[in-house]
Amino acid sequence: MKKISVIFILPDLETGGAERIITTIANHLSRDRFEPKILLLRKQGGYLNFLKEDVEIIDVNTERIRHSLKPILAEIYRRKPDIVFSGFGEVNAYLSLFIRLFPKTKFIARETNVVTQHVTRKEIKFFYNFYNNYHRIIAQSDDMLNDLTKNFRIKRKKVIKINNPVDFDFIGERLKHSQKPESFKYNYKNIVAIGNLSSRKGFDNLLKVFSRLKNENVLLHILGDGQDKDLLHQMKDFLGLENVIFHGRQENPYQFLKHADLFILSSRYEGFPNVLLEAGACGTYSLANNCPGGINEIIQEDINGEISDIENHEDFAQKIMSILHETHDPEAIESSVKSRFSKNIILDQYEKILLDLVK
Repeated sequence: MKKISVIFILPDLETGGAERIITTIANHLSRDRFEPKILLLRKQGGYLNFLKEDVEIIDVNTERIRHSLKPILAEIYRRKPDIVFSGFGEVNAYLSLFIRLFPKTKFIARETNVVTQHVTRKEIKFFYNFYNNYHRIIAQSDDMLNDLTKNFRIKRKKVIKINNPVDFDFIGERLKHSQKPESFKYNYKNIVAIGNLSSRKGFDNLLKVFSRLKNENVLLHILGDGQDKDLLHQMKDFLGLENVIFHGRQENPYQFLKHADLFILSSRYEGFPNVLLEAGACGTYSLANNCPGGINEIIQEDINGEISDIENHEDFAQKIMSILHETHDPEAIESSVKSRFSKNIILDQYEKILLDLVK
């Protein structure tokens, strides 16, 4: 039986959500049926170390996405894969215009965010006029699915909802011999937030919340880097927040999640937040902002977390303190995530779509 050739497309393999998901899919697709390759605009990033050796990397070595189209199309023409799976919003948008050049190849786009919330540039929005050229579009949440079908007139039959997978084996391996981070103070409650330091992640709101918790024995540990780094550091200093620590990007965030008393997701919008799933996989209770992007599909109220409105800074601060005075069962939290989002459950759905497309 001929194996199905699949080329996944990403900008790089930096330690972000889309990169983690594509790495998980490529690593664990059945090798009896599939031959996965990953095309990168730049061969760099932390997840390169976790990619299986039999996954070929195609490096087109371009810095800017808009300059990558020609080499991407050249690789598709040369290799003639059965399926091209584009896993990053901006690449998806540009690529949609050229799909009909390859009548024998099936194209899948995996969206990474609620598009109307995330895409603001007119030149990118233009390409969504051609999104129906894709044979399938994967939305990670109901919010994403409804956004695509209602606001971009994507045919409903083309959009498939598949939640993100959690690789418990990968997380377990990273937690072996893990110690409580040295920055976690004794006699303090330690709260963790993780994400790109950008407006989308809402860390400005989270700092305003913590300005109301200065007199509590509570520390906020923020993991991540990004364009708003200097602005957020200035805001921390302006608000006098000695209870907030910025740790930068961490190769192993799971030791922070495992030992945290609470995980907070402060985002203004999401696609389907991997870090919320990973907090649950580490047995840590979560408090999430009530934002678009599948939050209510992940959170099972009072089991693995709660949802509140972070724009109301005072109420959110009180909610934090209320949760910290409660006890939560790490095994029940982990089970809540594992029973719905473990990689085996989700990968079966991905394999079915790939097989159906080439029938």
